[in-house]
Amino acid sequence: MCGIAGYFSEQIKGGYPILEKMNQAMIHRGPDEGGSHVERHWGFAMRRLSVIDIAGGHQPMWNEDNSVGIVYNGEIYNFKEIRERLRAKGFRFRTLSDTEVLLRLYEDRKHDCVQELNGMFAFAVYDRRDDSFFLARDRMGEKPLHYYDDGRQFVFGSEIKSILQFPGLDVSMSLEALTMYLSSEYVPAPLTIYRKIFKLLPGERLVYHQGNIARDFYWKLSFKEHQKHKSEQEWMNELEFRIQKSIALRTVSDVPLGAFLSGGIDSSLITAMLARQLPGKVKTFSIGFDESSFDESPYALKVAKYLGTEHHEERLTSKTMLDLLPSIIGILDEPFADASLIPTYLLAQHARKTVTVALSGDGGDELFGGYPTYQAHKVARWFPRCFGPVMRGLASRLPVSDENISWDFAVKRFCAGISYDLPARNQIWLGAFEPKAKRELFLEPFRKRIMGYDEFAFHKKIWAQCDSRNYLNQIWNLDLRFYLQDDMLVKVDRASMANSLEVRVPYLDHTLVEFVCAMPTHLKLKGFSTKYILKKVAEKYLPNDIIHRKKKGFGIPVAKWIKAGLKPMILDVLTGDSIKEAGIFHPEYIQGLLDDHFLGKRDFRKLLWTLFIFECWRQSHKQTILA
Repeated sequence: MCGIAGYFSEQIKGGYPILEKMNQAMIHRGPDEGGSHVERHWGFAMRRLSVIDIAGGHQPMWNEDNSVGIVYNGEIYNFKEIRERLRAKGFRFRTLSDTEVLLRLYEDRKHDCVQELNGMFAFAVYDRRDDSFFLARDRMGEKPLHYYDDGRQFVFGSEIKSILQFPGLDVSMSLEALTMYLSSEYVPAPLTIYRKIFKLLPGERLVYHQGNIARDFYWKLSFKEHQKHKSEQEWMNELEFRIQKSIALRTVSDVPLGAFLSGGIDSSLITAMLARQLPGKVKTFSIGFDESSFDESPYALKVAKYLGTEHHEERLTSKTMLDLLPSIIGILDEPFADASLIPTYLLAQHARKTVTVALSGDGGDELFGGYPTYQAHKVARWFPRCFGPVMRGLASRLPVSDENISWDFAVKRFCAGISYDLPARNQIWLGAFEPKAKRELFLEPFRKRIMGYDEFAFHKKIWAQCDSRNYLNQIWNLDLRFYLQDDMLVKVDRASMANSLEVRVPYLDHTLVEFVCAMPTHLKLKGFSTKYILKKVAEKYLPNDIIHRKKKGFGIPVAKWIKAGLKPMILDVLTGDSIKEAGIFHPEYIQGLLDDHFLGKRDFRKLLWTLFIFECWRQSHKQTILA
């Protein structure tokens, strides 16, 4: 596991000091060693967290005649099979690393090398034969890759902070990206908060040659259901086999390995199968909260005892959160308002004391229909959109609660989305600011400019591109593309790599994803029963009260903490002179949100946290230019 960076620029001479700064900015991704190479108008570099072939996997790595070099971040789980195929074709290997396998595979298949890979990865190949860079990212977006292009210079990096070390770049903010962030709580790919920095999309590859960029997808999600009839038992058997196989692939490691365990079905099933594959060797890690409505640690402990794992637990209090916040803000390259980043960071920090690699249950909700929003979409189809304003007015009379997924919070979010069509509704339920609220938030002239943006355009496009007309498949396609890839996986990557921990996600093996997406929808959401088939598989491995307990989610008590321990910091950031000086947001509107929240009139946790994180990021980066 590593961080990579590089550039192509006719204007830079002697790029080693620049690459050293780019490398140093992401040293947390690879504390074990670093490497770089500069030649004429280009250079690339990497930081390495040694996991496989610790002695032999040094990078940048070159082929025998030095015509092709590579820097690579990730793990190729099927690298041994690929190596044997390449050996049969006459390729020779000097190391046992997956990096060399990837290098040789590029020699064999060039840009189509990605078709054979099973893993999480982001890599860059420099090909001297045509003076080009080839970049690619894994199918599900587990590993990040960003690039800057202004027509004169091309710069790339695992993290934006690395790109920002390159001199002379246009680092103005994007108003479009800011409006998307306020809606989603993250900046969706391919955008970043910077106008000229972009994210390579999951399943996408890029060629930079003679100043031109060519991008295309080598893989896309498909929801076309299998035509072959299978019984429910046959689906279950194959699903169980595929999850077991995915876990087995992800246990290959030359360093200690463990598992995140929340006590929910996703992580519990992964841990249960892992414990059968590695009996007596599994270490598990969880986070607890003092607030009972958020705390899942008793369930995690119960599962750990049931499976006989070596369990480690850490607790997150409001004081711990305040102590962690500066570090959390420091790892954000752009605004990111999913508050579960904080316990994820603490969990990764806690696990890293014992292991270097951890398995995670991410992706289970999006693949198997586990979120309450999927049930809500079924109910919403009973109500005409014109009922929205009336229902919203009635819901506003409910008393406010700070509890996790409280009744009033759920009802108000449901009613807020009724007036929108399905792709927009899904985003309204998951996000923060609605269009009307954003218009009230922005000052002139930004208010007029945002009227030209359709904040749901990306979601409508992905909705239309889904190859299934079943609305549930279309919703799952949206959540896999946006909520999973731009939120959940970003959160896990930043939190884990900030602590030099590699996290592997068995549910996101692309062959398993293809299999699950082709399942009939009723096997995932059966009536109003979520994760139906996954729960059936889990019955062989886990107690019923773990499988069928009410979902909590991995959140933190933001609403309560804003009113208490976090209040002084919130007020300092959101009511200080910096807000007025920036001239982006309406100070009186923000004050109104604060007053209503503190008095318990409204629950504005999502809006306030989203603004708070943006302002913390903006002020720490001294970012004032909004293009």
